[in-house]
Amino acid sequence: MSRKVFKKINVTGCSSESYEDAIRGALEKAGESVHGMAWFEVKEMRGAVVAGRATEWQATVEVA
Repeated sequence: MSRKVFKKINVTGCSSESYEDAIRGALEKAGESVHGMAWFEVKEMRGAVVAGRATEWQATVEVA
């Protein structure tokens, strides 16, 4: 019998450019300690606002 087992972790990436860049950063960091990553799911998206302008994008991803 063949079984798949996934360990899931949450990682939050931050970027001054975009959500996509924040997601990539989170996955790169997770890849340093999680081997054989198979998928990710975006769980939360948020950002920082300074003087009425978006200054940071943050994305929390669940990685398995």
